[in-house]
Amino acid sequence: MSSELFDALVILEKEKGISKDVIIEAIEAALISAYKRNFNQAQNVRVDLNLERGSMRVFARKDVVDEVYDPRLEISVEEAQTINPNFQLDDVVEIEVTPKDFGRIAAQTAKQVVTQRVREAERGVIYSEFSDREEDIMTGIVQRQDSRFIYVSLGKIEALLPQSEQMPNEQYKPHDRIKVYITKVEKTTKGPQIYVSRTHPGLLKRLFEKEVPEIYDGTVELKSVAREAGDRSKISVHSEYAEVDPVGSCVGPKGQRVQAVVNELKGEKIDIVRWSNDPVEFVANALSPSKVVDVIVDENEKATTVIVPDYQLSLAIGKRGQNARLAAKLTGWKIDIKSQSEAEQEGMVVKNSDDMLVSQHAFDSDEDME
Repeated sequence: MSSELFDALVILEKEKGISKDVIIEAIEAALISAYKRNFNQAQNVRVDLNLERGSMRVFARKDVVDEVYDPRLEISVEEAQTINPNFQLDDVVEIEVTPKDFGRIAAQTAKQVVTQRVREAERGVIYSEFSDREEDIMTGIVQRQDSRFIYVSLGKIEALLPQSEQMPNEQYKPHDRIKVYITKVEKTTKGPQIYVSRTHPGLLKRLFEKEVPEIYDGTVELKSVAREAGDRSKISVHSEYAEVDPVGSCVGPKGQRVQAVVNELKGEKIDIVRWSNDPVEFVANALSPSKVVDVIVDENEKATTVIVPDYQLSLAIGKRGQNARLAAKLTGWKIDIKSQSEAEQEGMVVKNSDDMLVSQHAFDSDEDME
C-alpha cells in the first residue's frame, strides 16, 4: 500500500464519479476476505487502511467474557486487563494480527473483489443518471446492429434500439448520430439496460420542446400527439395568451422550427393544429389539411360525424384512412366522415359552404412552407 493508491482513487472518483469511500470500503472487505481465506482464520477481524500513510493493519476483535469457549472470538477479563486495565466484561478488545507477508497475498486476492465492487458502483452511478432521463431524448452514435437491436452509444453505456422502435424509412449505419427517446431503464445482473425508440410519440414532443422556446417555457402547450412514425404525425397546441399564435410559434420564421423537426425525422410529414375544448372546432382542425363543412357531435358515444365537401372527401380520409385515423387519435373522438352530398341524401342538415369551418396546415417540406 502506498500514497499512489490514494492518488489513483482520487482520479477514479473524478473520472468515474465513484466515491473514494465506496472503493475504500470495497478494499477493506476484500482484505478481510483474503485474511480469512489465506490464513484459515475464522476470527472477527477489522482492517485499518490508512492510504495517506500507506499503512495496513489487521485487528482481531474479541469479546471480553468470564469464561472463554472460543479463543478466536473471546478473551477473558484477566487477559484483557493485561492489555489495558480499563477493559471490563462485554467490552471488545482489538489485537493486531497482521501477518508479515499479508500485503502480497492481500493484493492478489483482493484485486478481483475490488474490481467487481468498482464495477458495481459504476453501474449504480450510470443507473441513477439514466433513470432520471426516462422519457427524455439524447443524441447517440450508432455502434453496430444484429437481428434484434441497433446498439447506440450514449457515452457511458450502449442503449438498445429494438426493431419495433426503428423508423421504417431509415437506414442506420455505424457512426451515424441520431436522437433517441429513452423509453425504459432497467436494473439487471449485468448492469443497467437502456431501451430507446425512434418511433415513440414522445420523441416528437421532445423535439418540439427543443426547437420551440414557447413550448419549453410553457407559453405554448403541446396538448396531444398522434404519430405513424416515418410517414405522418399530428400535434395539437394551445396557448392561454391571446396574443400568442401557438401554431405560428411551432412553425417558426419561414418554417424553420418545424423544418428542423421534419429533417430530424427524415421527412416525416407533420400537421400542426390548434387545440380547442370545443370538439366541433378541435375535430375540424384535426382533419387538416382537409376543409370541413360541419361536425355533428354525439357526447354519449364520444363520436362525431364530419361533413366535408365532395371534392375533399378523399383528402379528409387520407391514404389508407391515415388522416382520419390520426385525427381520431389526436382528439380522442371517434370520427365518421361523410361527403356533403351523401349527408344531404341522408337528410342531414348541412351548413352552406360559405360557413365552412377553418382548417390548419400540414408541413413536410420546404415547398409546403413557402
